[in-house]
Amino acid sequence: MSDQSVREHVLYLLKDGGAHLGFEQAIAGLPVELRGAKFDGIPHTAWGLLEHLRICQWDILEFSRNPDHVSPKFPDGYWPVGNEPPATESWDQSVQSFRDDLLAMCDLVANPDTDLYVPIPHGDGQTILREALLVADHNAYHLGQLVFLRRCLGVWDE
Repeated sequence: MSDQSVREHVLYLLKDGGAHLGFEQAIAGLPVELRGAKFDGIPHTAWGLLEHLRICQWDILEFSRNPDHVSPKFPDGYWPVGNEPPATESWDQSVQSFRDDLLAMCDLVANPDTDLYVPIPHGDGQTILREALLVADHNAYHLGQLVFLRRCLGVWDE
């Protein structure tokens, strides 16, 4: 398999390819009043999941490209403090940040100057390929949780 072929496969996965639900589909039409809603037996709200997705994706991206990046404290630094967006515009800002960072990860993978296989110099064996696959895997997992939450709240028709 060629290097370009691997890049195309990873980009397909990152951009909602295959069996994975896409980010845009998972968040579309979620009523504002349910973004912080809890459902019995489910530990996270839609806001909590969105912020967790955003923070983790940002952390992986920054680790991949910035040797001076410092990750948030685990686990608390990877989740928002409250169950609801703190301000009206917080949801939209988080959504846009997620989109921007996903695009940046895709750009990193698509760049022919990015060696997908060489260990990241400031890491302990990670490669850009591994980090891109981690983003895709992590996003798919939590987007599935978001859809399950939406089903429980009665706001998922698919």
